[in-house]
Amino acid sequence: QVYLQESGGGLVQAGGSLRLSCVASGSIFRINRMGWYRQVPGKQRELVAALTDGGNANYADSVKGRFSISSDNAENTGYLQMNSLKPDDTAVYYCNAYIQTLNLDAYADAWGQGTLVTVSS
Repeated sequence: QVYLQESGGGLVQAGGSLRLSCVASGSIFRINRMGWYRQVPGKQRELVAALTDGGNANYADSVKGRFSISSDNAENTGYLQMNSLKPDDTAVYYCNAYIQTLNLDAYADAWGQGTLVTVSS
């Protein structure tokens, strides 16, 4: 079993910053990919940023230049630094990770429970 726990969400004024964290625990050999998604009511969940274990990052056009994804592989933790936040960034943010488990032939696609980010104008 693999578990993801997000933290760092909250209320911030437009132009402000937040840093989200995602800690993975359980049967983890290697995190192959970690991503952040967000969802607002009535809309589909969308990819915000993703990072492979090779260090390749990609971002949604709406957040390029403002958000930065990173990881601490030794701590099985991922981060999403969000700067210059806008009201349109308001959403529940979810962490997702594709993990090779300690059973090396098995992989897990895990999701966190989500953390709410609210940006006021």
